[in-house]
Amino acid sequence: MLQFGEVAEVLEAVGVPEPTESVYRLLVVSGRATAGDLARRTVMDLTAAEQTLGLLASLGLVSHTDGEPRVYRAVPPDVALLPRIKSSTDALDQARAEAARLIESHQDTARRQHAGQLLEVITGAEALRQHLRQIQTSAREEMLWFCKAQYVAMPSGSNAEEFAALERGVEYRVLYEKAFFEDEGAVDNVVAGVRAGEIARAAPHLPLRLAIADRSVAIFPLVPGGPGGSPDEPTTALVRDSNLLSALLALFERYWEDAVPLNVDSTAISGLDGAAEFPSLSATDRKLLSLLVAGVADKAIASQMGLSRRTVQRHIQRLMERAGAGTRMQLAWQAARRGWL
Repeated sequence: MLQFGEVAEVLEAVGVPEPTESVYRLLVVSGRATAGDLARRTVMDLTAAEQTLGLLASLGLVSHTDGEPRVYRAVPPDVALLPRIKSSTDALDQARAEAARLIESHQDTARRQHAGQLLEVITGAEALRQHLRQIQTSAREEMLWFCKAQYVAMPSGSNAEEFAALERGVEYRVLYEKAFFEDEGAVDNVVAGVRAGEIARAAPHLPLRLAIADRSVAIFPLVPGGPGGSPDEPTTALVRDSNLLSALLALFERYWEDAVPLNVDSTAISGLDGAAEFPSLSATDRKLLSLLVAGVADKAIASQMGLSRRTVQRHIQRLMERAGAGTRMQLAWQAARRGWL
């Protein structure tokens, strides 16, 4: 039986006091537990165990299933503790070292429970919402999203963490399935996001829901479930550095490259139908593009069209911006796709 006095209070500096810290440690090592399990393993009675688990949930350190009795799991220490540690000025070095040990303990437990797979299964809409909020709070550089029609855990317009992350400089690249804009209020919510700094594109169809933070952790569904907030529990996975994460990143970039950029004009979005944002080219641009796709050098294009080389390059840059292309090769592909040639 766990005696709380046996463990030093090393995480109090980041807002995790005893006996809450000891219970969190127990969940990191054991993987999961109910309030009854906790009462049997500690000196707590059932009421105290329930209160402690409730406090841990309010601190964002544990998640739980929606059914009864609730089964609690420790939120991974790298997601739950590191943001607290980074914002703390007291006992920073000691807390970081302790978090690293907890991460190692959690990973050891995960390897034992999941036969070496570097992923964690998340069950239930509430647990999924909590993880999505935490990876955004922890993000420092970039968030990547696939947004499909209807919602599973986080209704459109409820993601306040995105706006907070955008304010501190996190880049959001969000790819929306076109059916997403049929949901009530979806257009207004996307307009607000783009105005706050989100980079948005649209695709006819997306293969799955996906969120990736800093190219180091991803959340995606393992099986369909819970669209539109239905009572069916969604089953999702949190995956870290692995070949699977690399494949998810490649999938995102492939769909992003082919997608149509969305621009905000007043309170509307252009680009959803492709044609509205990309009208037919002028005769000059069409001729220039044809020569470019044929492999003719800028100097030769300038000579044939009676333009300066700098003017040709300005035309090409403008065409790349209209097509959302980062390279001339991408411009050629988009030109063929949109019927510009």
